[in-house]
Amino acid sequence: RVQVEFYMNENTFKERLKLFFIKNQRSSLRIRLFNFSLKLLSCFLYIIRVLLDDPTQGHGCKELSKGCSSQNHTPAKIDWSPIIWVNRSLPLWGLQVSVALISLFETMLLGYLSYKGNIWEQILRIPFLLEIINAVPFIITIFWPSLRNLFIPVFLNCWLAKHALENMINDLHRAIQRTQSAMFNQVLILISTLLCLIFTCICGIQHLERAGNKLTLFDSLYFCIVTFSTVGFGDVTPKIWPSKLLVVIMICVALVVLPIQFEQLAYLWMERQKSGGNYSRHRAQTEKHVVLCVSSLKIDLLMDFLNEFYAHPRLQDYYVVILCPTEMDAQVRRVLQIPMWSQRVIYLQGSALKDQDLLRAKIDDAEACFILSSRCEVDRTAADHQTILRAWAVKDFAPKCPLYVQILKPENKFHIKFADHVVCEEEFKYAMLALNCICPATSTLITLLVHTSRGQEGQQSPEQWQKMYGRCSGNEVYHINLEDSTFFPENWSLSLPISKYYLHSWFGVCLIGVRREDNKNILLNPGPRYIMSSTDICFYINITKEENSAFKKQEQHRKNNECKSFYHGPSRLPLHSVIASMGTVAIDLQDTGYRSSAGPTLTLPSEGRKDGRRSSIAPVLEVADSSSLQTCDLLSDQSEDETTPSDDDISMTSEYVKYAKGYPPYSPYIGSSPTFCHLLHEKVPFCCLRLDKGCQHNYYEDAKAYGFKNKLIIVAAETAGNGLYNFIVPLRAYYRPKKELNPIVLLLDNPPDMHFLDAICWFPMVYYMVGSIDNLDDLLRCGVTFAANMVVVDKESTMSAEEDYMADAKTIVNVQTLFRLFSSLSIITELTHPANMRFMQFRAKDCYSLALSKLEKKEREKGSNLAFMFRLPFAAGRVFSISMLDTLLYQSFVKDYMISITRLLLGLDTTPGSGFLCSMKITEDDLWIRTYARLYQKLCSSTGDIPIGIYRTESQKLTTSESREIASQSQISISVEEWEDTKDTKEQTNNRNSHRNSTSSDQSDHPLLRRKSMQWARRLSRKVPKHSGKTAEKISQQRMSLYKRSERQELAELVKNRMKHLGLSTAGYDEMNDHQNTLSYILINPSPDTRLELNDVVYLIRPDPLAYVPNTATSRKNSFCNTIGQDTREETQL
Repeated sequence: RVQVEFYMNENTFKERLKLFFIKNQRSSLRIRLFNFSLKLLSCFLYIIRVLLDDPTQGHGCKELSKGCSSQNHTPAKIDWSPIIWVNRSLPLWGLQVSVALISLFETMLLGYLSYKGNIWEQILRIPFLLEIINAVPFIITIFWPSLRNLFIPVFLNCWLAKHALENMINDLHRAIQRTQSAMFNQVLILISTLLCLIFTCICGIQHLERAGNKLTLFDSLYFCIVTFSTVGFGDVTPKIWPSKLLVVIMICVALVVLPIQFEQLAYLWMERQKSGGNYSRHRAQTEKHVVLCVSSLKIDLLMDFLNEFYAHPRLQDYYVVILCPTEMDAQVRRVLQIPMWSQRVIYLQGSALKDQDLLRAKIDDAEACFILSSRCEVDRTAADHQTILRAWAVKDFAPKCPLYVQILKPENKFHIKFADHVVCEEEFKYAMLALNCICPATSTLITLLVHTSRGQEGQQSPEQWQKMYGRCSGNEVYHINLEDSTFFPENWSLSLPISKYYLHSWFGVCLIGVRREDNKNILLNPGPRYIMSSTDICFYINITKEENSAFKKQEQHRKNNECKSFYHGPSRLPLHSVIASMGTVAIDLQDTGYRSSAGPTLTLPSEGRKDGRRSSIAPVLEVADSSSLQTCDLLSDQSEDETTPSDDDISMTSEYVKYAKGYPPYSPYIGSSPTFCHLLHEKVPFCCLRLDKGCQHNYYEDAKAYGFKNKLIIVAAETAGNGLYNFIVPLRAYYRPKKELNPIVLLLDNPPDMHFLDAICWFPMVYYMVGSIDNLDDLLRCGVTFAANMVVVDKESTMSAEEDYMADAKTIVNVQTLFRLFSSLSIITELTHPANMRFMQFRAKDCYSLALSKLEKKEREKGSNLAFMFRLPFAAGRVFSISMLDTLLYQSFVKDYMISITRLLLGLDTTPGSGFLCSMKITEDDLWIRTYARLYQKLCSSTGDIPIGIYRTESQKLTTSESREIASQSQISISVEEWEDTKDTKEQTNNRNSHRNSTSSDQSDHPLLRRKSMQWARRLSRKVPKHSGKTAEKISQQRMSLYKRSERQELAELVKNRMKHLGLSTAGYDEMNDHQNTLSYILINPSPDTRLELNDVVYLIRPDPLAYVPNTATSRKNSFCNTIGQDTREETQL
């Protein structure tokens, strides 16, 4: 075999020299530095020669000296002898010759090594010519000593020094792997060029003026600075024409070279401003910063992040580094120029997939990295793929950096399971929309909880509801270690009901959950049997956290010595007696009744009290009474409220026997949390899921034909995405009573795929229909006339618009049409931009809406993050934007438990032993409780529920002009039923209303009467001049109400005609019921003395019924789930 040696060309002498002088970065850098030092030394030696030289003495060869001395000099002639000859001492000459020899040898060697076949290209280079001019004359003086004092322009070596400096900096950047140095290089080139011009001009003027004014170096420096700065004093000027010519040449060169350098510098500066520069390593090591990675930065996204991030006091010293691949737009640039943000926000243009850009952002030293998806993209799956790659790139580059990732679609969530915190938009969106249908305004409740606020919004408003609503909106979720808390006395180890009642009655704090020290799972209301431990971490709702609170004991509470005797004294009273006596409300401990947790109302106290005392409430027991705990039979065919059905419910109960409880056999995506639900024993055929088309199993073609007992919940969406699965699961959870299950109809623009149908076919009363809310026939077929809620999901295809805020235009107009056609329908809408909420249920002439708009502007000027909270649709929970939940991800940086608590509240996660969110309505039978504190005590002593807030509906107060309009309508024979709620309730007014109603019905059936009424109104308008101004105003209001009635009648007739055309019954269509005279709002953790009102809805966190189920039931449950999924395994969509 032949031995082959590779890369033999690199073993030659020339290649080795080239490797040392050119290719090797470090050795080449040393050669450049040595060359630069030589050039600076030559310039320094020239300055020394000038300082030691005397131009009055003649120097040079003897022959030339004699000839020059014999000439007669006149002022008109130039003495060239001082210009040609200089005084150069022998040591100085020796040093300059040595420097010249070394420089020439190095230049020749580098020229040889870089030779590429064209000799003239090497010779005609400016650095090579300058080297020849400065070095060859010194070598000649070695062989011709008489020329030792010949003038040589050594000062031109400054340009060679500049060239060597540029090469040295380039090699330096290559050696340290620094690529972002264009700006530094350009500044260095500009400064060195300017210095070389000035130095050349100084030395040239000084030498030429040896035959003129005999200027020194300082005089030449003074002249150059004055001349180049365009000041031009004129006290120092050149006298001979060579020096004048040099000044002209240098000025021309400066006018050409310097503008080019400045232009390149300005261009690089602009490019650097666009890219954002770097975040220095020194700042990263001495300051704390977080990195925000986005694909496109919008002003709303930026302000939401900054306002929420810097709302926390301990984050005021943090810096925010934004890494975005697109150029900063004008709005973002203006905001980042504000001093409040310019000192704390750094914008870097770059990609998270490039290590160089991640290094610029110093992400390995960052406290956290937030990666947000672009929800405005039409292809949301592609947006998720970009987010996944960014998360992978950051994790690969900085494994220890905490990741906070926002994902859009749930099927992509398992790709980023390694992230510390993940928020899936569609999961949260559909879960909130589902809970809005059974717990009104859940979306508003969650939004207010995850926003940082001090509760100061609306405090200057004259409206009482706005003050209460704004003050309660400041409640947030906080945590505290029980042993470090001043809320609890030392060695507190009592049951949860005692603890939560103690906190609420003394401090107004709502305890919602706990977490054991040895367990990572958070338990919301773990139940009355839970015993608190000193190592537990407690989660509570309050205006501010305990560390920022000051406690002032009131006189009506127990004195300090009594409290001490309770905890440390010899006489230990029963704990429930002490806590009951120290409450903020008067309570009686005689009645110990309780109600079932599934009951719709609270148990009334026993009647027969003759002393007129307040109705009693049971005490909060130290040890939970086992009889008051709700148990749940997992496989019972009857729900909790069906144990004793009446005769009227026999048929309904037989229908519910078909239902069972278990885990859904199929999930449409990987990563969904298993939830115990109401299921069918056998899955429904796909053909039976289609609502509007009959099949061999049934012949129903519209929702009315099914004869549902409960009202429908309709969801209008573009496609049946996997996130829609999270809308169905909370509505079919096992803790929902079977009698209260509402049929779900999915109104889809596009047919669903088989994977989705296979996931929903196990749930009872779930149907779909292909149609659109743009089509009135589709709405009527799916049962909109007897629906409880209509949920409108923003369409993905409209999210990308030329104008960002126009992405919601189609959704808003469609919802407005629904609102006009079906005014009694409860519509829940999702929007992309929160600013568009002001267009929901829009009324152009509504004075109250205009007043709320002014209030919103005032709150925004005050810097509120919740300026939109007073809009009636948002306060009532009828509209929300998923972008408002972005703060959940931002807040998790400070409160790492917020995502887990929110998922538990929404039912996305089900931790064993953790409670769930539900609601109860205050009826007339419950008003005996009177206050929120007594309700809290009642629930603690009976069911163990934790109330966290109130949803209140009030009648909207009408202005004086609106009241006058209602009064004027009573004078004509036209019915306007939308004002009936504001009419006087006296008997005479009721009779008058009944007469108007009968007249109105006749007019709707007879167009002739309607036409005569219009003619009568026109005759009234012609007689206006004969009446007073007050009468004319009243007639004008009557005429406007007439036209309003006509429009509403036309809409009603349109709907009824379409229903008749489709063969649907018009019975039950309530075309006049309107909720425009009511307003609803949420009170989160209201004060204990808040009085309960009729129809208040109380939000409850109810204990998990499965927490007290025997093990036998659990085994039966598992066997049932295994039976369901035994023979029906299919591929899961990834």
